[in-house]
Amino acid sequence: MRLAVTATLAALGLAAAAPLALADPAPAAAPAAAPAPAAAPHQCFRINDWNGWRAPDAKTLYIRVGVRDIWKIGLAHECTMLKSPSTHLVTRVRGSDEVCAPIDLDLSVQDSGGFNEGCFIDSIRLLTPAEAAALDPKNRP
Repeated sequence: MRLAVTATLAALGLAAAAPLALADPAPAAAPAAAPAPAAAPHQCFRINDWNGWRAPDAKTLYIRVGVRDIWKIGLAHECTMLKSPSTHLVTRVRGSDEVCAPIDLDLSVQDSGGFNEGCFIDSIRLLTPAEAAALDPKNRP
């Protein structure tokens, strides 16, 4: 009896699987997604390579790094003392001496009387050679 039940179950299993075998094959795998675009190179500079600065307005600062690179620093709000005569920048680096992002640099302006104004950095990026060449000479550090 046991043999008959086993044979019947086996026959039913094959009968149930037969329609599946005749059905459409499994859908083809979706084509592979296009590779992600290459990330922009990690751009950083060392604070010791900073060679000068100019501020065309109270929210923008251009700095020269090394001999040829010019970086643009965008400020979150106006830093009015940037345009005042006899001011200088006070910089403090957070972490290593490499600046890669706004959080890496603490910037303020100090006048000859010792008054400080904090300048909160919103963005920082290396200008392309074309952008650097297009700068007004009076704004070029």
